[in-house]
Amino acid sequence: MRLYMRYALALVASVAVALPAMAGPTHSVARDWNELLLESIRKDFARPTVHARNLFHSSVAMYDAWAIYDTTASTYLTHERRVSGTPELDRHETLSYAMYRILRHRFATSPGAAVMYPQYDALMLSYGYDTAITTEAGLTPAALGNRIATNVLRYGLNDNSNEIFDYANQVYLPINDPLVPGLPGNPDMVDPQRWQPLALDFFVDQGGNVIVGGFPEALSPEWGQVWAFALKPEDRSINQRDGYDWWMYHDPGPPPVLGGATDFEYKDGFEEVLEFSSKLDPSTGVMIDISPASRGNSTVGTNDGTGYAMNPVLGTPYATNSVPEGDYFRVLAEFWADGPDSETPPGHWVDIANYVTDELVAGSPILPPAKGVMPPIAAAPGSLEWDVKMYFAMSGAMHDSAVTAWGVKGWYDFLRPISAVRYMGELGQCTDMGHPTYDPNGINLIPGVIELITPASSAPGERHQLLAPWVGDIAVQAWRGPDYIPDPETFTAGVGWIRLANWWPYQRPSFVTPPFPGYVSGHSTYSRAAAELLTAFTGSPWFPNGKGTFFAEMNEYLVFEEGPSVDVTLEWASYYDAADESGLSRLYGGIHPRADDFPGRLMGQEVGIDAFDYAETFFDGTQPVPCKGDSAPALEHGRYGDGDIDIDDLLAVIQNFGTCESFEICPWDVAPVQPDGLTGNGQTNIDDLLYIINNFGTCP
Repeated sequence: MRLYMRYALALVASVAVALPAMAGPTHSVARDWNELLLESIRKDFARPTVHARNLFHSSVAMYDAWAIYDTTASTYLTHERRVSGTPELDRHETLSYAMYRILRHRFATSPGAAVMYPQYDALMLSYGYDTAITTEAGLTPAALGNRIATNVLRYGLNDNSNEIFDYANQVYLPINDPLVPGLPGNPDMVDPQRWQPLALDFFVDQGGNVIVGGFPEALSPEWGQVWAFALKPEDRSINQRDGYDWWMYHDPGPPPVLGGATDFEYKDGFEEVLEFSSKLDPSTGVMIDISPASRGNSTVGTNDGTGYAMNPVLGTPYATNSVPEGDYFRVLAEFWADGPDSETPPGHWVDIANYVTDELVAGSPILPPAKGVMPPIAAAPGSLEWDVKMYFAMSGAMHDSAVTAWGVKGWYDFLRPISAVRYMGELGQCTDMGHPTYDPNGINLIPGVIELITPASSAPGERHQLLAPWVGDIAVQAWRGPDYIPDPETFTAGVGWIRLANWWPYQRPSFVTPPFPGYVSGHSTYSRAAAELLTAFTGSPWFPNGKGTFFAEMNEYLVFEEGPSVDVTLEWASYYDAADESGLSRLYGGIHPRADDFPGRLMGQEVGIDAFDYAETFFDGTQPVPCKGDSAPALEHGRYGDGDIDIDDLLAVIQNFGTCESFEICPWDVAPVQPDGLTGNGQTNIDDLLYIINNFGTCP
């Protein structure tokens, strides 16, 4: 039976360490619920934007459940303060009720609900908590947890994600007719700059879920308008198309244009994807060193790194790790693809953060001894405080990465490699102007990679002999595709000469390419943001002991085809190295050209740094916490207040007088004070106006 091993990191190169058991004795309650959240994501539809949001909103609930009992930290959504004689016990209960309610709501329609719901119940039962307690009234930890959940869920119903209609697109429509990848070429492309959906008999997402009847609609192209975490208005640009405002943060500028000033970059990038496809054969005899001694240490936005002379943490040389290049690149593509059984890229990086925490708990160093190992977060690794702060900052960065990358995807709407290379090949070649197949928008001929099929080259015994029926067509030396894999348990497609019209990314025939525009790479954005966040949070860019690894067992790990042909262990010295490899993996997988990859890395760098800096203002209490009545202004991220009841709040109550719909956040309903200590009566009315007037200039 094939073992598809979900990613694991280990310090010993030859051993893959399994993820820790849920509810382990050294884990905080936040970690226990985070493990259930990740498992819920793996069993849901593979929607990286939606799950980045699920991770973030859940982290807000866990963080607020902790911060409410703290005397310094600022809360995010639930602005209450509790003094407790047993704060850790109360935090445990409050956090559990909040997460229980949120997970049951967010995964109610998941294909994995029948499996996960009993696990939510079982964890609550193991703690001795009664799941029938649903009241939000009162000051008990359970009621407080239920209120936190309600605040988060109401926030989510207003955040422009269109959750109420299952995140469906509201205006976006593809301009190109679908490509049928099982048929040769790409004859129906209208605009070679714009995304093209696929037409399949059925689609299997990277969570292993079958979607019958074709290809899903483009995922989240309007996500740029979703309320973010730390993204700033000054980093935003707004463009209009089809009567809609397309929001972008950290706009990288347009992708390259076929036939325009950046024609070379367009063609060269997609041609490089074909060259990388030619390296996916483990039988060539080409061996490469994939240890940090030879790989990594790149300048951000490049692949210029040549590795490290020494392990920066231990001060010893890295051992050589030589493997067939075809095995390395295939493992690379499948590992970072996060599927099937995927927690998607944002969950993948939260998983990595959990690994780092475990290694710090075990005492593994992350800096040379002379520099110490004290991280900037003044909490013990693995403690509840450490975990809720890590999840809050990391998930905030992952959510902002989704808003940033998908905002760019929605506006620029750039196509994927399968569409581009088949389209250019359909037109012809642009190298030999005197040949009948010449077209200025065709593809470049590259000896040994992209060639014309001629009578001589297709003669018996020649390199194109199997392509003789297509003389005058274009051939490519590449991974031969799923037609050459009758059984992925035992067959490998290998690399050979095929028609360019039939080129296929290194993917399953039921997936082919992700169902959304390419530019920029979400993997690159998520990964660099996560690397920046982990570096800032731990105070070091290095994996514990200076090396993180992933082990792929010979002939057991790969899913798309048999392999790898030998045991392969991926290795990284720093979080940045792992992030760069994630971006690079998409080129070998045939999913992105480098024009998608490098800008995503640069955007992720800004997103990750900003997310950590913003999270710190909550940790140290410098972020203003609104009091009841401090309901204005409405901030960019959907939160309210500026720490004072003033004219803005008075005007907000007047402007919203008589309103308070049940599915909305209603920050203006602040009076009267009920017997249980809560406030409001479900409507903005004279009681609220009088409250603002009586407390004007204060923040009770």
